[in-house]
Amino acid sequence: MNSVLLVRLGSLGDIVHAIPVAAALRRAFPAARIDWLVSAKHREILDLVPVLDRRLALDGRAQGQLTLLGAVRELRRSRYDVAIDLQGLLKSAALARSSGSRRVIGFAPSYLREQLARPFYTDVYDPGCGGIYDPRDTRHVVQINLGLLEPLGIEAGNPEFPIEHVESDVARAMSERVRVGYVLLNPGAAWPNKRWPASRFGLVAAALRDRHGLTSVALWGEGERALAEEVATHSSGAAIVAPPGSISDLVALSRGARLIVSGDTGPAHIAAAVGTPVVGIFGPTRPSRNGPWLPDDVTVSRAEVCACHHLRRCKLERMCLADIHADEVLEAVERRLGARANHV
Repeated sequence: MNSVLLVRLGSLGDIVHAIPVAAALRRAFPAARIDWLVSAKHREILDLVPVLDRRLALDGRAQGQLTLLGAVRELRRSRYDVAIDLQGLLKSAALARSSGSRRVIGFAPSYLREQLARPFYTDVYDPGCGGIYDPRDTRHVVQINLGLLEPLGIEAGNPEFPIEHVESDVARAMSERVRVGYVLLNPGAAWPNKRWPASRFGLVAAALRDRHGLTSVALWGEGERALAEEVATHSSGAAIVAPPGSISDLVALSRGARLIVSGDTGPAHIAAAVGTPVVGIFGPTRPSRNGPWLPDDVTVSRAEVCACHHLRRCKLERMCLADIHADEVLEAVERRLGARANHV
């Protein structure tokens, strides 16, 4: 095997969950070229993954990035032996196929997000258990992704997340400012249906200060600063709003944090990948499939009663996460902090 193309354009959390595929390929084929086709807006996390040779950033609007036609031309020039579609969309499958690779590997139809992707594959992996949204399937999406390596005869073993340690002025300043330690609170999410009320994050922050002397840092992404400010407003001065920063800053902040409390979204998955203790808050997605994977991590979930699984917006008057109160999350936080203390 001389060259492999991975295709996973987005989103941030899904890209993090696919990084173990690149790590397993590098172990199996140390001398191979491993490239990844990704949306330009998510390239930064892959710049921290040293097992990759190239990150091909797709964005027709940005100078210096590949247009769709430019991406196809570049892929064909690269002459890959294998292309692996980790996304299961018509677009991602067509791009994998357009590389001209002799083998294009993707999921079986029951695990595809768009059925029209199937004709573009030469090999398929069927994870079984009925399909992508089947509640009987309790495997984590990381393990399901690694199954795409079975057609290549690779037994992946335990997942690895080779994300580089980076220097960060933001993380350094936070450590100097908060001597006792800090907790990350992440109230945002691309899906409104995944957002636990920011005011309740504020109550958690206040309790963490009163019980443990910990400062909470409210994270925010594009269009989410107001949520972080709401956390701080309801925290009785226990939470501060994170300064603007990059994905590299988020990685460094996560490594320095005592804990992160978050819904099912990218910052939580980055934190889990670098070993930060996690308390996850779940509703429209299942923690068994999308949650943290360390045995000591804790999730508070309403997935079993959610009527809006895998929908961006709740179709009911009251979303299931509204029934999770601060005391329940605080109990989970205490359990996770206690488990961490037992390992120190």
